[in-house]
Amino acid sequence: MAKNNETIINFKNVDFYYDVKKPILEEVNFNVRKGSKITIMGQNGAGKSTIFKLMNKTLKPMAGKISIDEKMSIATWYQVVKPEDKDLSVSEYFKKYFTDDSVFNIDRDIEKVLNAVNLKVSNYDKKISAFSWWQQARLLLAAALIQNPDILLLDEPTNNLDEDGIWHLTEFLQNYKNTVIVISHDAEFLNSFTDGVLYLDVHTQKVEQFVGDYHDVVEQIERKIEKENMLNARLRKEAIAKKEQANAFANKWWKLRAVAKKMREDAAEMEENMVDNRKTDKTIKDFTIPMQENVWWVLLNIHSVHIIQNEEVIEKEIDVKIRKNDHLQLSWPNWIWKSTLLERIVNGDETWATLWDDVKIWYYRQDFSNLDFNQTVIECLKDAAWNEMLEQDLRSKAAWFLINGDVMKTTIWNLSEWQKWLVAFCRLMFLKPWLLILDEPTNHINFRHLPVIAKALDEYKWWMILVSHVNEFVRQIRIDQYLDLP
Repeated sequence: MAKNNETIINFKNVDFYYDVKKPILEEVNFNVRKGSKITIMGQNGAGKSTIFKLMNKTLKPMAGKISIDEKMSIATWYQVVKPEDKDLSVSEYFKKYFTDDSVFNIDRDIEKVLNAVNLKVSNYDKKISAFSWWQQARLLLAAALIQNPDILLLDEPTNNLDEDGIWHLTEFLQNYKNTVIVISHDAEFLNSFTDGVLYLDVHTQKVEQFVGDYHDVVEQIERKIEKENMLNARLRKEAIAKKEQANAFANKWWKLRAVAKKMREDAAEMEENMVDNRKTDKTIKDFTIPMQENVWWVLLNIHSVHIIQNEEVIEKEIDVKIRKNDHLQLSWPNWIWKSTLLERIVNGDETWATLWDDVKIWYYRQDFSNLDFNQTVIECLKDAAWNEMLEQDLRSKAAWFLINGDVMKTTIWNLSEWQKWLVAFCRLMFLKPWLLILDEPTNHINFRHLPVIAKALDEYKWWMILVSHVNEFVRQIRIDQYLDLP
């Protein structure tokens, strides 16, 4: 086995691309040492998941070399259950991924990893397909953990976890002795256990390696940009002064021409020493959510919720009124059907809630299923826009959300999850809703966009229902009611 602090993963001058004209990684170099807990940071679409696929050998580099200690086992957390696994029982499912030849104590190990992801399962004969989508997400995570790999790769592991689930996973990772590499936008989660960052620059396609937690690295990157800009400004100013002096000397007297030549050479050297301007990740533009006027005082009454107790669904009566301008946060564990309640509100199911007629709702679903996946992006946005809106204006607003001409022509089906998020929020600019319903809106976004979205929601004057496990995000938003069902 490798010794502590010994390099177990090494990328040397690694290139990768799907299209040679649009490289994803160029001459990437970094090391990962045994037992370290590393975050991969970078703008959406920069290639973070590509690095994972190169590590677990799903992809091969176009150039360069990737060295991984052959004795190191690797497990990757996948976000979707494989079709062939859905008919397996819980016991069969974990046996499939259990790496120990002896399965004598597998029930004990299953219980341990299920506890780590805060999922209670009393019947190990239950089929995987019988679990809800969020329960399947936890089973997937537990399947990666039960392998007890030397290298654990986690891609957005907190997306489908509630606060208790995140707490259990955090505690597990803090005590995990092996190497962990994680992609996540959840700063509080990352700060609790990571000790280093690989920052993938979408503009240079290179990776910079930093020591420190998520917040430390963001500050280091900003300080580095500031220093580089200050250095460039000084060198630019000195180079201009040298050129002006050289021109003045050259015009005064022929004996000074040699001095002028030397000054021009000095100016050229200063320009060569200027650092290439580092481009920060693009951020969506500040925006205001337009609102519909003429609304009632009490908009919504919530009568009941359905919860799971002892793996059975039961109804629990509650009495919640959302009044004019209220922002309500729901903070419930996953075994209370938050998403189901939100769906029932949108669909007007009065057994759960009473909503005033003709209320225009904008609903952010985690799976984007309220978008028409067969439409192009421009068709999707036109459906949301008012009739008299010019296409030029629509494209201008779309550019605020980093949606360019190529993306406009793409079908929703072919977009990445991040791009679907952009489209969903861009539609918000056109709909003029009375009520915003947001179910985990931060799952797919880069840390740079969080303050922009939080500011727009905080300033929204009408009704809002928010479900989010990211406390850093929620703290930036006005919350008038807080509903917590333990």
